[in-house]
Amino acid sequence: MLEIKNYTKIYKGGKRAVDHLNLTIEDGDIYGFIGHNGAGKTTTIKAVAGILDFNEGEILINGKSIQTQPLECKQEMAYIPDNPDIYEYMTGIKYLNFIADIYGVGKKEREERIKKYGDLFEITQNLGDMISSYSHGMKQKLVLISALIHEPRLLILDEPFVGLDPKASLTLKNLMREMCREGCSIFFSTHVLEVAQKLCNKIAIIKNGKLVVCGDMDTVLGDSSLEDVFMEVSES
Repeated sequence: MLEIKNYTKIYKGGKRAVDHLNLTIEDGDIYGFIGHNGAGKTTTIKAVAGILDFNEGEILINGKSIQTQPLECKQEMAYIPDNPDIYEYMTGIKYLNFIADIYGVGKKEREERIKKYGDLFEITQNLGDMISSYSHGMKQKLVLISALIHEPRLLILDEPFVGLDPKASLTLKNLMREMCREGCSIFFSTHVLEVAQKLCNKIAIIKNGKLVVCGDMDTVLGDSSLEDVFMEVSES
C-alpha cells in the first residue's frame, strides 16, 4: 500500500532532515513510526501526505507516485496532522460535508458515516456548533471523522492520540484495528510507546533522519519491551 524508497529531505542551510529512508507498509499493517523530537517523523509523514516535496527518492501509494499522481494518491488516503488546525468559522457538520464534497461521497453514505462516527466519538450533539467553540479534543475528533468519511485505504496519522480522552482513544484504537482487518493500512507516529507496542504489528525507529530499526514487532522486540529497544538504539 505504501512504499517509501530512498526518501531524502534536505532543508535550506543543508540540514538533512531525513536520509535515504526505506519503508514498506503492506495491506493490513498498523505500522508505528517512533523517534525523538526532530528525528524526521513529521517530515516523512508530510511527504507521504503530499504536503512536503523532497530531494531524492520516491513515495508510492498503491503503486502511484505522490509526486506525479498526487490527486490519485490523495483519493486513497487520509492524513491527520498533530495539530487539528481547521476552519473555525464553520460548524462541525458543514466542515464534514465540505470534506465529503471534496471526496465525492454521496449523500446517503456521508449521512450514515457522520452518524456512525459522530456517535462513536460522542460528538454528534455538537456538530451544529461553531468549530471555534470546540475544545482541542473535540477538534481532534472532528478531524478523525473527516478523515474516515471517504473510507480511505491508507490512514496517515501524526500523534493521533494527543488531546483525546481515554474513551475516545480506545474508540480510535478499535477503529484502527477494524480498518486493518478489512485490508486497509495505517502508518502513524507516536511518543506513547506502550500504545505502539500493543497496537502495531510492525514498527520503525528513526534517529537523526536515519532508519535504525524496522520490522515485525515481535522480531524487533524479542524478549524486550519497546521502551527498552527504543532507549538502546537512542543512546547508541
